[in-house]
Amino acid sequence: MARDSTTLTTSHFRSDSIVEPMYVPALVLVWSAMQPWRVGEVALLDPQRGPFLLGRGDSSEQPIAEFAWQRPTGLDRQPPLAGPRISRRQLLLFPHKNQSLGVERIGRCPMIVGGNRVDKAELMPGDILELEEQLTFWVTSRPSMLPALDALPEHAVPCFGAADPYGIVGESPVIWTLREQLAFAAVANQHVLLLGESGSGKELGALAIHALSSRASKAMISRNAATLPSGIIDAELFGNVRDYPNPGMRERPGIIGEADGSTLFLDEIGELPHDLQAHLLRVLDAGGEYQRLGDARPRRAHLRIVAATNRDPDQLKHDLLARLTLRIRIPGLDERREDIPLLVRRLVKQAMRASAMVGQRFVQHFEGGHEEPRITQSLMTRMLRLAYSHHVRDLEQVLWRAMSTSRRHRIEDTPEVQEAYPVASPIVTLEQPELTPQQIRQALDAHGGNVTHTARALGLSSRFALYRLMKKWGLE
Repeated sequence: MARDSTTLTTSHFRSDSIVEPMYVPALVLVWSAMQPWRVGEVALLDPQRGPFLLGRGDSSEQPIAEFAWQRPTGLDRQPPLAGPRISRRQLLLFPHKNQSLGVERIGRCPMIVGGNRVDKAELMPGDILELEEQLTFWVTSRPSMLPALDALPEHAVPCFGAADPYGIVGESPVIWTLREQLAFAAVANQHVLLLGESGSGKELGALAIHALSSRASKAMISRNAATLPSGIIDAELFGNVRDYPNPGMRERPGIIGEADGSTLFLDEIGELPHDLQAHLLRVLDAGGEYQRLGDARPRRAHLRIVAATNRDPDQLKHDLLARLTLRIRIPGLDERREDIPLLVRRLVKQAMRASAMVGQRFVQHFEGGHEEPRITQSLMTRMLRLAYSHHVRDLEQVLWRAMSTSRRHRIEDTPEVQEAYPVASPIVTLEQPELTPQQIRQALDAHGGNVTHTARALGLSSRFALYRLMKKWGLE
Protein backbone atom coordinates (compact mmCIF):
# COMPACT_ATOMS: atom_id res chain seq x y z
CA MET A 1 0.00 0.00 0.00
CA ALA A 2 2.85 2.40 0.74
CA ARG A 3 5.99 2.82 -1.32
CA ASP A 4 9.41 3.91 -0.13
CA SER A 5 8.03 5.32 3.11
CA THR A 6 10.44 6.15 5.87
CA THR A 7 8.95 6.70 9.31
CA LEU A 8 5.36 5.80 10.09
CA THR A 9 4.43 8.32 12.75
CA THR A 10 0.72 7.63 13.07
CA SER A 11 -1.65 4.93 11.91
CA HIS A 12 -5.38 4.76 12.44
CA PHE A 13 -7.63 2.69 10.18
CA ARG A 14 -10.58 2.41 12.55
CA SER A 15 -11.37 4.67 15.47
CA ASP A 16 -14.26 5.00 17.90
CA SER A 17 -13.14 8.41 19.14
CA ILE A 18 -14.24 11.68 17.53
CA VAL A 19 -11.51 14.32 17.54
CA GLU A 20 -12.14 17.70 15.94
CA PRO A 21 -9.09 18.32 13.73
CA MET A 22 -7.09 21.53 13.97
CA TYR A 23 -6.52 23.27 10.64
CA VAL A 24 -3.04 24.60 9.92
CA PRO A 25 -1.37 26.33 6.96
CA ALA A 26 0.22 23.82 4.61
CA LEU A 27 2.38 23.55 1.51
CA VAL A 28 1.59 20.82 -1.02
CA LEU A 29 4.35 19.91 -3.47
CA VAL A 30 2.84 20.22 -6.96
CA TRP A 31 5.95 20.26 -9.18
CA SER A 32 9.56 19.16 -8.79
CA ALA A 33 12.33 19.24 -11.37
CA MET A 34 14.37 16.51 -9.65
CA GLN A 35 11.78 14.38 -7.81
CA PRO A 36 8.48 14.60 -9.71
CA TRP A 37 7.23 11.36 -8.16
CA ARG A 38 6.89 13.21 -4.85
CA VAL A 39 4.07 15.53 -5.95
CA GLY A 40 1.18 15.40 -3.52
CA GLU A 41 3.37 15.41 -0.41
CA VAL A 42 2.40 18.01 2.17
CA ALA A 43 4.17 20.00 4.89
CA LEU A 44 1.85 20.83 7.80
CA LEU A 45 2.89 24.08 9.48
CA ASP A 46 1.51 24.44 12.98
CA PRO A 47 1.58 28.14 13.99
CA GLN A 48 2.36 27.12 17.56
CA ARG A 49 5.63 25.50 16.44
CA GLY A 50 6.84 27.94 13.76
CA PRO A 51 8.71 29.49 12.17
CA PHE A 52 9.87 26.57 10.02
CA LEU A 53 12.93 26.10 7.85
CA LEU A 54 12.60 24.65 4.35
CA GLY A 55 15.68 23.40 2.56
CA ARG A 56 17.79 20.40 1.58
CA GLY A 57 19.21 19.68 4.99
CA ASP A 58 18.37 19.04 8.60
CA SER A 59 18.65 21.64 11.34
CA SER A 60 18.93 21.48 15.07
CA GLU A 61 18.30 25.21 15.36
CA GLN A 62 14.59 25.35 14.48
CA PRO A 63 11.73 23.16 13.27
CA ILE A 64 12.00 21.77 9.75
CA ALA A 65 9.15 21.85 7.25
CA GLU A 66 8.82 18.08 6.92
CA PHE A 67 7.02 16.71 3.89
CA ALA A 68 4.84 13.65 4.31
CA TRP A 69 2.13 11.50 2.80
CA GLN A 70 -0.97 12.63 4.65
CA ARG A 71 -3.65 9.95 4.54
CA PRO A 72 -6.42 8.64 6.80
CA THR A 73 -4.20 5.63 7.44
CA GLY A 74 -1.50 7.82 8.94
CA LEU A 75 1.27 10.31 8.26
CA ASP A 76 4.39 8.94 6.51
CA ARG A 77 7.25 11.41 6.76
CA GLN A 78 9.59 11.67 3.77
CA PRO A 79 13.20 12.87 3.30
CA PRO A 80 14.01 16.55 2.66
CA LEU A 81 13.28 17.78 -0.85
CA ALA A 82 16.21 17.78 -3.27
CA GLY A 83 17.32 20.18 -5.99
CA PRO A 84 20.73 21.36 -7.24
CA ARG A 85 19.85 25.02 -6.63
CA ILE A 86 18.04 24.50 -3.33
CA SER A 87 20.10 25.68 -0.37
CA ARG A 88 20.28 23.79 2.89
CA ARG A 89 18.50 26.82 4.35
CA GLN A 90 16.26 28.06 1.53
CA LEU A 91 13.06 29.48 3.04
CA LEU A 92 11.75 30.62 6.40
CA LEU A 93 8.04 29.92 6.83
CA PHE A 94 5.88 31.85 9.31
CA PRO A 95 2.43 30.19 9.66
CA HIS A 96 -0.38 32.22 11.23
CA LYS A 97 -3.60 31.22 12.95
CA ASN A 98 -5.73 32.85 10.23
CA GLN A 99 -4.21 30.25 7.81
CA SER A 100 -1.97 32.80 6.09
CA LEU A 101 1.71 32.01 5.60
CA GLY A 102 4.64 34.40 5.69
CA VAL A 103 7.61 33.36 3.53
CA GLU A 104 11.16 34.74 3.47
CA ARG A 105 13.88 33.65 1.05
CA ILE A 106 17.22 33.08 2.76
CA GLY A 107 18.79 30.69 0.23
CA ARG A 108 20.20 31.18 -3.24
CA CYS A 109 17.30 29.90 -5.37
CA PRO A 110 15.04 32.76 -6.53
CA MET A 111 11.49 32.75 -5.11
CA ILE A 112 8.56 33.59 -7.40
CA VAL A 113 5.09 34.67 -6.28
CA GLY A 114 2.49 35.90 -8.76
CA GLY A 115 5.03 35.78 -11.59
CA ASN A 116 7.48 38.09 -9.81
CA ARG A 117 10.77 37.43 -8.06
CA VAL A 118 10.41 38.42 -4.41
CA ASP A 119 12.35 37.91 -1.20
CA LYS A 120 9.36 38.12 1.14
CA ALA A 121 5.67 37.38 0.72
CA GLU A 122 2.49 36.95 2.71
CA LEU A 123 0.49 34.10 1.19
CA MET A 124 -3.04 32.80 1.58
CA PRO A 125 -4.65 29.46 0.69
CA GLY A 126 -4.90 29.30 -3.09
CA ASP A 127 -1.59 31.06 -3.74
CA ILE A 128 1.29 29.43 -5.59
CA LEU A 129 4.88 29.58 -4.38
CA GLU A 130 7.68 28.76 -6.83
CA LEU A 131 11.38 28.19 -6.39
CA GLU A 132 12.64 28.99 -9.86
CA GLU A 133 12.96 25.85 -12.04
CA GLN A 134 13.21 23.69 -8.91
CA LEU A 135 9.97 23.35 -6.91
CA THR A 136 6.37 24.57 -6.91
CA PHE A 137 4.05 24.55 -3.90
CA TRP A 138 0.31 25.01 -3.55
CA VAL A 139 -0.53 27.03 -0.44
CA THR A 140 -3.53 25.62 1.39
CA SER A 141 -5.06 24.89 4.78
CA ARG A 142 -5.19 21.29 5.97
CA PRO A 143 -6.46 19.43 9.04
CA SER A 144 -3.52 18.26 11.12
CA MET A 145 -4.92 14.73 10.88
CA LEU A 146 -7.41 13.20 8.45
CA PRO A 147 -10.34 11.26 9.93
CA ALA A 148 -9.86 7.52 10.23
CA LEU A 149 -11.46 5.23 7.67
CA ASP A 150 -14.58 3.44 8.86
CA ALA A 151 -16.29 2.24 5.67
CA LEU A 152 -13.50 2.08 3.06
CA PRO A 153 -11.78 -1.34 3.17
CA GLU A 154 -7.99 -1.53 3.21
CA HIS A 155 -7.82 -3.20 -0.20
CA ALA A 156 -9.43 -0.09 -1.71
CA VAL A 157 -6.67 2.23 -0.46
CA PRO A 158 -4.27 2.94 -3.37
CA CYS A 159 -0.54 3.56 -3.31
CA PHE A 160 0.23 7.19 -2.60
CA GLY A 161 -0.67 9.39 -5.56
CA ALA A 162 -2.05 6.52 -7.64
CA ALA A 163 -5.59 5.86 -8.81
CA ASP A 164 -7.66 3.67 -6.53
CA PRO A 165 -9.20 0.46 -7.96
CA TYR A 166 -12.15 2.50 -9.27
CA GLY A 167 -10.12 5.14 -11.11
CA ILE A 168 -10.45 7.95 -8.56
CA VAL A 169 -7.21 9.95 -8.24
CA GLY A 170 -6.33 12.30 -5.39
CA GLU A 171 -4.78 12.75 -1.97
CA SER A 172 -6.67 15.89 -0.94
CA PRO A 173 -8.92 15.73 2.13
CA VAL A 174 -12.07 16.15 0.02
CA ILE A 175 -11.19 13.08 -2.05
CA TRP A 176 -10.62 10.94 1.05
CA THR A 177 -13.99 12.14 2.35
CA LEU A 178 -15.54 11.21 -1.00
CA ARG A 179 -14.02 7.72 -0.93
CA GLU A 180 -15.41 7.14 2.55
CA GLN A 181 -18.88 8.37 1.53
CA LEU A 182 -18.91 6.12 -1.54
CA ALA A 183 -17.86 3.11 0.53
CA PHE A 184 -20.62 3.80 3.05
CA ALA A 185 -23.18 4.06 0.26
CA ALA A 186 -21.94 0.80 -1.24
CA VAL A 187 -22.92 -1.26 1.79
CA ALA A 188 -25.99 0.79 2.75
CA ASN A 189 -28.03 -0.77 -0.09
CA GLN A 190 -29.96 2.45 -0.70
CA HIS A 191 -30.59 4.27 -3.97
CA VAL A 192 -28.06 7.08 -4.47
CA LEU A 193 -28.00 10.49 -6.15
CA LEU A 194 -24.56 11.75 -7.21
CA LEU A 195 -24.28 15.52 -7.57
CA GLY A 196 -21.50 17.28 -9.44
CA GLU A 197 -20.59 19.34 -12.45
CA SER A 198 -19.86 17.80 -15.83
CA GLY A 199 -16.44 16.14 -15.89
CA SER A 200 -16.08 15.94 -12.10
CA GLY A 201 -16.14 12.13 -12.08
CA LYS A 202 -19.69 11.05 -11.24
CA GLU A 203 -19.40 7.82 -13.25
CA LEU A 204 -16.27 6.85 -11.31
CA GLY A 205 -18.27 7.41 -8.13
CA ALA A 206 -20.96 5.06 -9.41
CA LEU A 207 -18.33 2.45 -10.30
CA ALA A 208 -16.88 2.65 -6.79
CA ILE A 209 -20.30 2.19 -5.18
CA HIS A 210 -20.99 -0.83 -7.37
CA ALA A 211 -17.56 -2.43 -6.97
CA LEU A 212 -17.63 -2.11 -3.18
CA SER A 213 -21.15 -3.52 -2.89
CA SER A 214 -22.50 -7.06 -2.68
CA ARG A 215 -23.63 -6.65 -6.31
CA ALA A 216 -20.09 -6.42 -7.69
CA SER A 217 -20.14 -9.94 -9.18
CA LYS A 218 -22.47 -8.67 -11.93
CA ALA A 219 -21.57 -5.91 -14.38
CA MET A 220 -22.96 -2.46 -13.68
CA ILE A 221 -25.50 -1.29 -16.27
CA SER A 222 -25.00 2.32 -17.37
CA ARG A 223 -27.36 4.51 -19.35
CA ASN A 224 -27.57 8.22 -20.05
CA ALA A 225 -31.10 9.11 -19.00
CA ALA A 226 -31.17 12.02 -21.45
CA THR A 227 -31.06 9.52 -24.33
CA LEU A 228 -34.17 7.61 -23.22
CA PRO A 229 -36.74 8.24 -25.99
CA SER A 230 -39.89 9.78 -24.59
CA GLY A 231 -42.26 7.82 -26.82
CA ILE A 232 -40.99 4.37 -25.87
CA ILE A 233 -39.46 4.96 -22.45
CA ASP A 234 -41.43 2.10 -20.87
CA ALA A 235 -40.10 -0.32 -23.48
CA GLU A 236 -36.55 0.92 -22.88
CA LEU A 237 -36.84 0.68 -19.12
CA PHE A 238 -38.99 -2.40 -18.62
CA GLY A 239 -38.72 -4.38 -21.87
CA ASN A 240 -41.47 -6.36 -23.56
CA VAL A 241 -42.67 -9.93 -23.95
CA ARG A 242 -42.26 -11.78 -27.21
CA ASP A 243 -44.57 -10.73 -30.07
CA TYR A 244 -45.54 -7.50 -28.30
CA PRO A 245 -46.53 -5.00 -29.55
CA ASN A 246 -46.12 -6.59 -33.02
CA PRO A 247 -45.83 -10.23 -34.13
CA GLY A 248 -42.22 -11.29 -34.50
CA MET A 249 -41.01 -8.81 -31.89
CA ARG A 250 -38.30 -10.44 -29.82
CA GLU A 251 -38.46 -10.53 -26.05
CA ARG A 252 -36.45 -7.77 -24.36
CA PRO A 253 -35.63 -7.52 -20.65
CA GLY A 254 -35.26 -3.72 -20.67
CA ILE A 255 -32.53 -1.98 -18.74
CA ILE A 256 -34.33 -2.67 -15.45
CA GLY A 257 -34.31 -6.39 -16.19
CA GLU A 258 -30.67 -6.28 -17.30
CA ALA A 259 -29.74 -4.62 -14.01
CA ASP A 260 -31.56 -7.20 -11.85
CA GLY A 261 -29.12 -8.23 -9.11
CA SER A 262 -26.75 -5.40 -10.05
CA THR A 263 -26.48 -1.61 -10.14
CA LEU A 264 -28.15 0.66 -12.69
CA PHE A 265 -26.31 3.92 -13.25
CA LEU A 266 -28.58 6.59 -14.75
CA ASP A 267 -26.49 9.60 -15.71
CA GLU A 268 -28.04 13.02 -16.37
CA ILE A 269 -31.26 12.06 -14.58
CA GLY A 270 -32.10 15.75 -14.36
CA GLU A 271 -32.49 15.94 -18.15
CA LEU A 272 -35.59 13.72 -18.00
CA PRO A 273 -38.85 15.70 -17.92
CA HIS A 274 -40.90 15.21 -14.73
CA ASP A 275 -43.52 13.11 -16.49
CA LEU A 276 -40.82 10.68 -17.62
CA GLN A 277 -39.16 10.65 -14.19
CA ALA A 278 -42.48 9.36 -12.85
CA HIS A 279 -41.98 6.11 -14.76
CA LEU A 280 -39.15 5.21 -12.36
CA LEU A 281 -41.05 5.66 -9.11
CA ARG A 282 -42.52 2.18 -8.77
CA VAL A 283 -39.29 0.30 -9.38
CA LEU A 284 -37.49 2.57 -6.90
CA ASP A 285 -39.78 1.43 -4.10
CA ALA A 286 -38.68 -1.34 -1.76
CA GLY A 287 -40.24 -4.14 -3.80
CA GLY A 288 -38.59 -3.09 -7.06
CA GLU A 289 -41.78 -3.92 -8.92
CA TYR A 290 -42.14 -3.36 -12.66
CA GLN A 291 -44.01 -4.83 -15.59
CA ARG A 292 -42.83 -5.68 -19.08
CA LEU A 293 -45.00 -4.42 -21.90
CA GLY A 294 -47.52 -7.07 -22.87
CA ASP A 295 -46.96 -9.06 -19.67
CA ALA A 296 -49.93 -9.69 -17.40
CA ARG A 297 -47.85 -10.36 -14.32
CA PRO A 298 -45.61 -7.94 -12.44
CA ARG A 299 -41.93 -8.70 -11.93
CA ARG A 300 -39.46 -7.69 -9.25
CA ALA A 301 -35.96 -6.39 -9.85
CA HIS A 302 -33.45 -6.58 -7.04
CA LEU A 303 -31.37 -3.65 -8.16
CA ARG A 304 -29.90 -0.45 -6.81
CA ILE A 305 -30.17 2.73 -8.84
CA VAL A 306 -27.35 5.26 -8.75
CA ALA A 307 -28.49 8.43 -10.50
CA ALA A 308 -26.37 11.46 -11.32
CA THR A 309 -27.06 15.06 -12.24
CA ASN A 310 -25.24 18.35 -12.61
CA ARG A 311 -28.46 20.23 -11.83
CA ASP A 312 -29.85 21.46 -8.54
CA PRO A 313 -31.43 18.33 -7.00
CA ASP A 314 -34.56 20.32 -6.15
CA GLN A 315 -35.26 20.48 -9.88
CA LEU A 316 -35.98 16.74 -9.85
CA LYS A 317 -39.53 15.50 -9.38
CA HIS A 318 -39.99 15.51 -5.60
CA ASP A 319 -41.31 11.93 -5.54
CA LEU A 320 -38.19 10.74 -7.36
CA LEU A 321 -35.86 12.77 -5.16
CA ALA A 322 -37.44 11.31 -2.03
CA ARG A 323 -36.60 7.79 -3.23
CA LEU A 324 -32.94 8.60 -3.88
CA THR A 325 -32.10 8.26 -0.21
CA LEU A 326 -28.37 9.00 -0.21
CA ARG A 327 -26.84 12.07 -1.83
CA ILE A 328 -23.13 12.41 -2.48
CA ARG A 329 -21.50 15.48 -3.99
CA ILE A 330 -18.52 14.90 -6.27
CA PRO A 331 -16.05 17.79 -5.76
CA GLY A 332 -14.76 19.71 -8.77
CA LEU A 333 -11.16 20.65 -9.49
CA ASP A 334 -11.61 24.07 -7.88
CA GLU A 335 -11.99 22.28 -4.53
CA ARG A 336 -8.95 20.05 -4.96
CA ARG A 337 -6.39 21.84 -7.08
CA GLU A 338 -3.55 20.12 -5.24
CA ASP A 339 -4.69 16.91 -6.97
CA ILE A 340 -4.10 18.37 -10.46
CA PRO A 341 -0.47 17.12 -10.73
CA LEU A 342 -1.63 13.61 -9.80
CA LEU A 343 -4.41 13.79 -12.39
CA VAL A 344 -1.91 15.04 -14.99
CA ARG A 345 0.29 12.02 -14.31
CA ARG A 346 -2.69 9.71 -14.73
CA LEU A 347 -3.84 11.42 -17.95
CA VAL A 348 -0.37 11.29 -19.51
CA LYS A 349 -0.07 7.58 -18.72
CA GLN A 350 -3.47 7.01 -20.32
CA ALA A 351 -2.26 8.96 -23.36
CA MET A 352 0.81 6.69 -23.48
CA ARG A 353 -1.46 3.68 -23.91
CA ALA A 354 -3.20 5.41 -26.80
CA SER A 355 0.00 6.65 -28.43
CA ALA A 356 3.49 5.24 -27.87
CA MET A 357 4.90 8.55 -29.10
CA VAL A 358 3.62 10.29 -25.96
CA GLY A 359 5.73 8.00 -23.78
CA GLN A 360 8.78 8.33 -26.00
CA ARG A 361 8.69 12.13 -26.05
CA PHE A 362 7.19 13.21 -22.77
CA VAL A 363 7.82 10.56 -20.10
CA GLN A 364 11.03 10.25 -18.11
CA HIS A 365 12.16 7.11 -16.29
CA PHE A 366 13.76 7.45 -12.86
CA GLU A 367 15.46 5.03 -10.50
CA GLY A 368 13.00 3.06 -8.43
CA GLY A 369 10.70 2.42 -11.38
CA HIS A 370 9.12 5.89 -11.43
CA GLU A 371 7.70 7.04 -14.77
CA GLU A 372 6.89 10.73 -14.71
CA PRO A 373 5.72 13.22 -17.34
CA ARG A 374 8.19 15.92 -18.31
CA ILE A 375 6.20 19.09 -17.70
CA THR A 376 7.58 22.60 -17.45
CA GLN A 377 7.10 24.56 -14.26
CA SER A 378 5.21 27.32 -16.06
CA LEU A 379 2.69 24.89 -17.59
CA MET A 380 1.97 23.29 -14.22
CA THR A 381 1.43 26.74 -12.72
CA ARG A 382 -0.98 27.59 -15.54
CA MET A 383 -2.95 24.37 -15.01
CA LEU A 384 -3.21 25.13 -11.30
CA ARG A 385 -4.63 28.60 -12.01
CA LEU A 386 -7.06 27.81 -14.82
CA ALA A 387 -10.82 27.91 -14.34
CA TYR A 388 -12.32 24.52 -15.23
CA SER A 389 -15.97 24.38 -16.24
CA HIS A 390 -15.75 20.71 -17.27
CA HIS A 391 -13.05 19.77 -14.79
CA VAL A 392 -11.00 16.70 -15.75
CA ARG A 393 -12.22 16.87 -19.35
CA ASP A 394 -10.92 20.44 -19.59
CA LEU A 395 -7.64 19.45 -17.96
CA GLU A 396 -7.19 16.67 -20.52
CA GLN A 397 -7.82 19.15 -23.35
CA VAL A 398 -5.14 21.49 -21.99
CA LEU A 399 -2.67 18.61 -21.83
CA TRP A 400 -3.33 17.46 -25.39
CA ARG A 401 -3.05 21.03 -26.70
CA ALA A 402 0.29 21.38 -24.89
CA MET A 403 1.60 18.03 -26.14
CA SER A 404 0.56 18.71 -29.72
CA THR A 405 2.29 22.12 -29.79
CA SER A 406 5.43 21.33 -27.76
CA ARG A 407 8.58 21.15 -29.88
CA ARG A 408 10.92 19.52 -27.39
CA HIS A 409 10.86 16.38 -25.29
CA ARG A 410 8.79 18.00 -22.57
CA ILE A 411 5.24 19.29 -22.28
CA GLU A 412 5.55 23.06 -22.48
CA ASP A 413 3.53 26.18 -21.81
CA THR A 414 3.52 26.99 -25.52
CA PRO A 415 2.20 30.23 -27.07
CA GLU A 416 -0.74 28.24 -28.40
CA VAL A 417 -1.61 27.09 -24.88
CA GLN A 418 -1.21 30.59 -23.48
CA GLU A 419 -3.56 31.99 -26.13
CA ALA A 420 -6.16 29.24 -25.78
CA TYR A 421 -6.10 29.07 -21.98
CA PRO A 422 -5.37 32.49 -20.47
CA VAL A 423 -5.33 32.77 -16.71
CA ALA A 424 -6.48 35.59 -14.52
CA SER A 425 -4.01 37.58 -12.51
CA PRO A 426 -2.87 35.58 -9.48
CA ILE A 427 -3.47 38.62 -7.33
CA VAL A 428 -7.06 38.30 -6.15
CA THR A 429 -8.75 41.66 -5.75
CA LEU A 430 -11.75 42.59 -3.68
CA GLU A 431 -14.71 41.74 -5.90
CA GLN A 432 -17.37 43.43 -3.78
CA PRO A 433 -15.89 46.46 -1.99
CA GLU A 434 -19.20 47.02 -0.20
CA LEU A 435 -18.83 43.79 1.80
CA THR A 436 -18.34 44.62 5.46
CA PRO A 437 -16.92 42.44 8.25
CA GLN A 438 -20.44 42.17 9.66
CA GLN A 439 -21.80 40.89 6.33
CA ILE A 440 -19.05 38.31 6.11
CA ARG A 441 -19.62 37.13 9.69
CA GLN A 442 -23.37 36.84 9.10
CA ALA A 443 -22.82 34.85 5.90
CA LEU A 444 -20.36 32.52 7.64
CA ASP A 445 -22.84 31.95 10.46
CA ALA A 446 -25.65 31.29 7.99
CA HIS A 447 -23.59 28.60 6.28
CA GLY A 448 -22.22 26.98 9.41
CA GLY A 449 -18.71 28.31 8.83
CA ASN A 450 -18.42 26.57 5.44
CA VAL A 451 -16.09 28.88 3.52
CA THR A 452 -16.91 27.47 0.06
CA HIS A 453 -20.67 27.90 0.51
CA THR A 454 -20.21 31.34 2.07
CA ALA A 455 -18.03 32.55 -0.83
CA ARG A 456 -20.64 31.35 -3.32
CA ALA A 457 -23.44 33.09 -1.40
CA LEU A 458 -21.47 36.35 -1.32
CA GLY A 459 -20.89 36.19 -5.07
CA LEU A 460 -17.13 35.69 -4.82
CA SER A 461 -15.25 33.66 -7.43
CA SER A 462 -13.80 31.18 -4.96
CA ARG A 463 -13.25 30.46 -1.29
CA PHE A 464 -9.75 31.92 -1.64
CA ALA A 465 -11.22 35.33 -2.42
CA LEU A 466 -13.14 35.03 0.85
CA TYR A 467 -9.95 34.03 2.70
CA ARG A 468 -8.35 37.27 1.51
CA LEU A 469 -11.31 39.32 2.69
CA MET A 470 -11.22 37.57 6.05
CA LYS A 471 -7.52 38.36 6.32
CA LYS A 472 -8.17 41.98 5.34
CA TRP A 473 -10.72 42.38 8.13
CA GLY A 474 -8.87 40.23 10.67
CA LEU A 475 -11.57 37.53 10.76
CA GLU A 476 -10.79 33.92 11.69
